Amino acid sequence: MPRKTPIFPGPRTARGAVLAVLLSNTDQAGAEPLRGRVTLAAIVRALKRKYHWPIDTTSFPSNAADGRATWATVYSLPPEVIEAALDDKGRDWLKAAS
Repeated sequence: MPRKTPIFPGPRTARGAVLAVLLSNTDQAGAEPLRGRVTLAAIVRALKRKYHWPIDTTSFPSNAADGRATWATVYSLPPEVIEAALDDKGRDWLKAAS
């Protein structure tokens, strides 16, 4: 089955904000709250399924600030996907997102 070409969401949406972070390929220390309506995992799921972005997900055990055991999840795009997206129309899209 051929891979579908990734689609850029609206640049000023929550999905656009998350994609902008993924395309920046920089480490993130945390995320601003998403207005309590949707989780980061739900946005990533939509970017994968509806917009066809091949986002990698890695989870590992961690500790919460209060000492409880929990899981941390890291989302990323493969470097070749970032390069292709930026070479296509990603740079202009990122300018619109900022």
